[in-house]
Amino acid sequence: MTRTDQELSPVARPARSAEGAPEFTAALGRIADRAAEHDRDGTFPHEAFEDLHRTGVLNLTVPTGSGGGGAGLAEVVPVVRAVGAADPSVALVLAMHLLNHADLRAPGNPWPEQVRRDVQDSSVAGVALINALRVEPDLGTPARGGLPATTAERTADGWALRGHKTYSTGIPGLRWLLVWARTDEPEPRVGAFLVPRDAGNYRIEQTWNHLGMRGTRSDDVIFEGTRISAEHAVDLNRPDAPGRNGGVLAAWNPVVLSAIYDGVARAARDWLVGYLNERVPANLGKPLASLPRFQQTVGRIEALLLSNGSLLDAAARAVDEGTQSSGQAGLTKHAVTTNAIRAVELGIELIGNPGLSRNNPIERHYRNVLCSRIHTPQDDTALTAAGTASLAV
Repeated sequence: MTRTDQELSPVARPARSAEGAPEFTAALGRIADRAAEHDRDGTFPHEAFEDLHRTGVLNLTVPTGSGGGGAGLAEVVPVVRAVGAADPSVALVLAMHLLNHADLRAPGNPWPEQVRRDVQDSSVAGVALINALRVEPDLGTPARGGLPATTAERTADGWALRGHKTYSTGIPGLRWLLVWARTDEPEPRVGAFLVPRDAGNYRIEQTWNHLGMRGTRSDDVIFEGTRISAEHAVDLNRPDAPGRNGGVLAAWNPVVLSAIYDGVARAARDWLVGYLNERVPANLGKPLASLPRFQQTVGRIEALLLSNGSLLDAAARAVDEGTQSSGQAGLTKHAVTTNAIRAVELGIELIGNPGLSRNNPIERHYRNVLCSRIHTPQDDTALTAAGTASLAV
């Protein structure tokens, strides 16, 4: 049984941001309080998603008819940014979940109706995260071309998956694994196979030991004949077929990812402001915040964040209105994440050794914000595409 729009938490359909929603604000506080612990231990923040589900945030992009918020990108960005400021590992898993649900409701989505409703209804009923598993050890990122080595073999009643996926973001908490694979047919098709968490015949190897975003637990997954029903081959095409709905997802993905790291930079700014107001060197007799050099640098940080806010808001509106291309979204990611990294770096340069101490949150923010460079589209891809288009090569 689905909920009506009136029964949803007010956070599920924010007008422009999540600010002012008490349940969401309280959840953010709890998520932020546990962020350092999950970073230190490299543990997955299961409780954060219980918190977010209670606020309605996990269902922002589920259609209203299925009990969700039906949100566009302009509504999603401020929510993801706020979660990114609290704990970007939580925000990345959330972002992937919201993107997949946005794709599910997009025109032309080829999923069988009942499978799509099962995934949507499960998210409304409880914490039922979904993410795509695409990267492989030999292939690297699929965004740079190539076919998956993971295979889907025909069985009497469906498919059996065999292969090795890496960087499986959020795998300890996923209810649905959307696996990119090729069929074993004489003329192979490539696409997405939906694996329920309880399907069996796969294992998780705990390989994730990264500099930042440690709570995402982006571990490896080994499929060893994982059996799924025939209808769970949800989106198969010839390898040379044009990408379905590529414009929508290609535009959403860079903007949502950028919002995460803009949130990280804002959290670092907030900590820095507090530190500079509280730090009173004996030889100065007043807070560091009173010195022009510190004021000027914080002003530079504010300028970077102001630019980010304008870029993200404009990009989100343009995507919702259908006026922004995927190339422009890639440039938005490049600009926003470059500004976010620089904003955190300026804070560390300003305060010196305390900025690199694990005792201070800005050190964790710096490790996390650097991870923005890894996500697709990476800077070289975004810049080359923009330059090629401008030069009409």
